Amino acid sequence: MVTLVSGGGGWLQVVDLGCCSGVVPAEKMMSRSASALQVLLVFATVFAATQWATSSAMYCNDLTASVHRPHSVSITEFGAVNDGVTLNTKAFKNAIFYLSSFADKGGAELFVPAGRWLTGSFNLISHLTVSLDADAVIIGSQDSSDWPVIDPLPSYGRGRELPGKRHQSLIFGSNLTDVIITGANGTIDGQGELWWNWFHNHTLNYTRPPLLELMYSDRVVISNLTFMNAPFWNIHPVYCSQVLVQHLTILAPISSPNTDGIDPDSSSNVCIEDCYIRNGDDIVVIKSGWDEYGISFAHPSSNISIRNITGQTRNSAGIAFGSEMSGGISDVRAEGLRFINSVHGIRIKTAPGRGGYVKNIYIADVSMDNVSIAIRITGNYGEHPDDNYDKNVLPVISNITIKNVVGVNIGTAGMLLGIQGDIFSNICLSNVSLSSKSADPWNCSLVKGFSNSVAPEICEQLRPSPGPGQVCYDGNSYPVPAAQQPYKSGATRLQNPFLKFISLYS
Repeated sequence: MVTLVSGGGGWLQVVDLGCCSGVVPAEKMMSRSASALQVLLVFATVFAATQWATSSAMYCNDLTASVHRPHSVSITEFGAVNDGVTLNTKAFKNAIFYLSSFADKGGAELFVPAGRWLTGSFNLISHLTVSLDADAVIIGSQDSSDWPVIDPLPSYGRGRELPGKRHQSLIFGSNLTDVIITGANGTIDGQGELWWNWFHNHTLNYTRPPLLELMYSDRVVISNLTFMNAPFWNIHPVYCSQVLVQHLTILAPISSPNTDGIDPDSSSNVCIEDCYIRNGDDIVVIKSGWDEYGISFAHPSSNISIRNITGQTRNSAGIAFGSEMSGGISDVRAEGLRFINSVHGIRIKTAPGRGGYVKNIYIADVSMDNVSIAIRITGNYGEHPDDNYDKNVLPVISNITIKNVVGVNIGTAGMLLGIQGDIFSNICLSNVSLSSKSADPWNCSLVKGFSNSVAPEICEQLRPSPGPGQVCYDGNSYPVPAAQQPYKSGATRLQNPFLKFISLYS
């Protein structure tokens, strides 16, 4: 089975969903089975009725994936060998140490040419571009001692999987500014299978490492790369600001545990766009700390733009919020989302003891095919770091707008379940059409809000007319009263990329 990714600027990519080994060239499409064309036709039908906004947040426009660096070196100049067997950790570290001398001279570029470059974890520096050739593959070592053990994140209080410390990511940085990791669709392969086996066998000593993690950093660009087989999460900016993530392909077997795609965590002014992700957990998930540690650390995630994301996940959601959200999540705008063969489409995960909030969330122009639960808000997602959390600290879930959604082959349309004594409010759904297989397509409790043009007919908790003080968040800084909201999208209709692609072969 295949699916198509169409991104900004007319780029086109076809990815084989039956494997995780790379990108399928478009010219091979004609040899694919009829079922592949059927998938494309389904999405062509879905997107013929889809609109999405063309406006982007200002922080997306302020960052660029291309910055001229007056100084450049190749990793080969530091003794690196591209045979996929020689460990090149020292070469990466020495090259980056050398380039640090150019930080105040316009910065520098480290070029990784074609070949397979085995390495352990290494640290980045400020004012640095790491650029991969199209045929370059950075490969993570399968010796866990090549992934240093570091302190847990302060907003988590412990490793996410185990108490205590955690392994450092393959590519890591802290307190940096002006960092670009890019390439001509070169590859970073974490060789995560060994780590997945340790997880399943309960033989881990510390929490598994992400593939790329940056902490306390700003002006970060991650673009035009393929990330594969992460031991744990793939892209994890945490305590960061001004982050641009674009034109990525992220691949892992759908059975791989916790291989989240892109996880902005306690970060602000983040732009994620034009990516294809197939993995074993959430495709894009926004986080902000875990229970009492997240509440105390108090670093929210805010001002996040997500556009034009396609993917599938067997175990989790296309776009998710939480469950670690104790520092708060707000002002998120997500548009142009396409999810197939997944458990959840849109999901909010929280629990008593989390505290924090998820508010001012705008999700629009979404298509789904073969998704078990299209929209799910869970108030009892009860994983906790320890027994010291306050069970009486309740999260605030409010001002959630979901509109212009089309879904076919849907199991359950929605499960919207709040918390006793903590009603989730101002949940607004409009122009939602879900072809549900369930005789009871909606399950709602302890929520209230507003709905318009929703099929199948939604639960009574989301009334067809706004109540007193009812507001629906419109993706701007301030919610707009529901009575003043237009029911039709004012977005610009874009040419359907699937129809355009199919026309090339008709």
